[in-house]
Amino acid sequence: MHTHSRNRIAPRRLLGRTTRSLVFAITATVALLAHPAVHAAEPSSLVKVSTSMGDFIIEVLPDRAPLTAANFLRYVKEGYYSGTLIHRVVANFVIQGGGHDATDYKLKSVHDPVFNESGNGLQNKRSMVGLARGDGAHSGNAQIYVNLVDNPDLDPLPTRWGYAVFGRVVQGMDVVDRIGVTATGAFGPFKADAPLKPVIIQKIEVVDAAAAQATAPPPAAPTRAPSSDAILSPK
Repeated sequence: MHTHSRNRIAPRRLLGRTTRSLVFAITATVALLAHPAVHAAEPSSLVKVSTSMGDFIIEVLPDRAPLTAANFLRYVKEGYYSGTLIHRVVANFVIQGGGHDATDYKLKSVHDPVFNESGNGLQNKRSMVGLARGDGAHSGNAQIYVNLVDNPDLDPLPTRWGYAVFGRVVQGMDVVDRIGVTATGAFGPFKADAPLKPVIIQKIEVVDAAAAQATAPPPAAPTRAPSSDAILSPK
């Protein structure tokens, strides 16, 4: 394991125009067969994220993002996310976390990065969950993010890689929304966009459908979607 660099959801440098779809298909197949640390993920896995502001449930989608899903579930089963921070909150954009220790705010050690599966057809729409990464297209490891709104700028184009979506929030999006409007600013080592009152990921664990349903709160009234002119550009 090694210490990873700070990952952010941001626009990438443009790549030269190529027959990227063919390249992606070939490279993805090779990566799936050869990746030393990732095995097939269980179908329809449900994962419970317990935070200091409430819980939410993620449905992991290994059929569309097998490498990214298996990578995430590996960290979950290792207990990696317990006691980490949601360290970045940008209203009308994303919440991001899972990489910084909640005690000393330092980045935790990680496994090797995973191949970027952003060409899998899953889009960065509201409630979808993706893998954060650095400047390198294939630099994602442990940190995840949840889209607070539709974020098409995070999807791939023929000229650049996007951010790989591997799951969706199926319960507790109201909790994600509350985290998404928490007061932010400079805090500890974070220069901006950090919750001023730390939001801690207490635990992430795999649960079965029955357990998830048993903990479901009464249905909440739908909230009004943000207006399109309020959506912030990725940065």
